[in-house]
Amino acid sequence: KRKTQLTLQGGNQMEYQYKSTEELPPFLNASQVAAYLGLSLSNIYTLMHSQGFPTLAVGKRKIVEKKKLLQWIEENTAK
Repeated sequence: KRKTQLTLQGGNQMEYQYKSTEELPPFLNASQVAAYLGLSLSNIYTLMHSQGFPTLAVGKRKIVEKKKLLQWIEENTAK
């Protein structure tokens, strides 16, 4: 299980846990990508702003389509 806990303004907490790719939503925010990849949120923000990473801008927010994330992982994993 991969999980990340996020504390929001006002003290509310959100936790994302994924056992498999089937559990991922169709579009992921930075916290969800961090939970799935097991990386820190700051590393994910850097990754989401890097050239070649499949982000989609929605206003000021950046999200990642699940199928494009999985494709990016496949293409960028050492074999």
